Amino acid sequence: MSELKLPSIDYAALAPILIMLGAALLGVLVEAFVPRHRRHLVQLSLALLAVLAALTMVVLNSDDRLITAGSAIAVDGPALFLQGGILVLAAMALLLIGERVVERGGAFVAHAAVTAESPEDRRQAEGADGATEVYPLVTFAIGGMLIFVAANDLLTMFIALEVFSLPLYLLCALARRRRLLSQEAALKYFMLGAYASAFFLFGVALIYGFTSGIPGRSAGVDFATINAAVNESPASRVLLFAGMALLAIGLLFKAAAAPFHVWTPDVYQGAPTPVTGFMAACTKVAAFGALLRVFQVAFASASWDFAPVLGVVAVLTMLVGAVLAVTQTDIKRLLAYSSIANAGYLLVGVLAPSKDGLSGTMFYLVAYGFSVLAAFAVVTLVRDGDGEATHLSRWAGLGRRSPFFASVFTFILLAFAGIPLTSGFTSKFAIFGPALAEGRAWLVIAGVLTSMVLAFPYLRVVVMMWLSEPGESTPTVAVPGGLTAAALMIGVVATLVLGVAPAPLLDLATGAAEFVR
Repeated sequence: MSELKLPSIDYAALAPILIMLGAALLGVLVEAFVPRHRRHLVQLSLALLAVLAALTMVVLNSDDRLITAGSAIAVDGPALFLQGGILVLAAMALLLIGERVVERGGAFVAHAAVTAESPEDRRQAEGADGATEVYPLVTFAIGGMLIFVAANDLLTMFIALEVFSLPLYLLCALARRRRLLSQEAALKYFMLGAYASAFFLFGVALIYGFTSGIPGRSAGVDFATINAAVNESPASRVLLFAGMALLAIGLLFKAAAAPFHVWTPDVYQGAPTPVTGFMAACTKVAAFGALLRVFQVAFASASWDFAPVLGVVAVLTMLVGAVLAVTQTDIKRLLAYSSIANAGYLLVGVLAPSKDGLSGTMFYLVAYGFSVLAAFAVVTLVRDGDGEATHLSRWAGLGRRSPFFASVFTFILLAFAGIPLTSGFTSKFAIFGPALAEGRAWLVIAGVLTSMVLAFPYLRVVVMMWLSEPGESTPTVAVPGGLTAAALMIGVVATLVLGVAPAPLLDLATGAAEFVR
């Protein structure tokens, strides 16, 4: 009888993940044992402290380059950089989630089981304290994202995908107001997400079959085995191409890339705005972190096969996002199509398999996260008696009524448009430059042209805010609480600094741009 050999585990390298998952479990116990009137402060403090502790461990692990937990987790430069980015952006999102001043009771429903639009629902919408269950859900999601960007085999990646997706499905349904819209968004996200997960898992099965028969190596779904199989496996290449396609569907769904983007506008519009910001920033970082690792580590030797297809997906994503953004009349749906277009630009970085391409993509993810969270922070402040006023016609004349916040939003929109001296310009430069050097000129041309189209809806909002007269229906801008003000300030300052002096973060990304294989 052979002796059972346990895999070696570097607990220090896994500490950021363990901290977030441990905090989530503690949050569940807080819900059970802490009195209701104290839970908000305890849960918010616990979540923020966990994020800070996990970020500290990421910094302390910055020199680690290893594969641990039985080759399930890779702790390398891209994993640590993206984990750090997720944690910083998650801290900003937690500030927005924890806000209780802008709307009495917060953005979340007090009792999720109450029937939507019922008299009891209308009573709780007027000021009952929001559910604090959102904090353990968010911390579980963050923990799953940290695993997702560091996963070194496809099964670990699938488990991480479910760990951060399931809490997001629930969070989308917990809006305080417009609950039917919120519940519809959550159901759409859940149903489509379940299909995408099934595609991913079927792809894992096909790739496992493709790895069988390699001389001297057993079948498996870790990335080293897959990379060896691409070069050496005697199995049919049909298994490889079908498996890659199914895996790509699952990952591109999370990245909101066309044609797997259809959930994005409805979910962004219906979810509570702080959750929308959390998804727009952190989920995008996680999804593209996984895409980079799968296609630049596991399938690196098959780039000639997948690059043309992913290139077409990138162009289609840019076109869909840019063209449909022009037709939107709701600010959250506009930002959703903006997010789709940005997914197309990021795919250009995925297809530039150089060190500069990888570092540019990671820089773009973090810079975009700061800007989009700041944008949604402003959206939470523009309100009327029924909550957030998201229809674009309501924003007409906002510059006359609240010049400061209109100026802030104008700056963020100019960053999205890629105007120089903003992070949007340096981000696109960081991605398009390496793509051009790698011979992907057609993708860069598509990116530049769609950026010009996408500038129109941004400038239309700017013109509406500043050159229209405020009417009776023009909403007021609420005075932000300390948490929203802090998140907004961090986002705006980061957008400016990364546009004026991007070198420190770019250098950090370049130093981290090497996978452990």
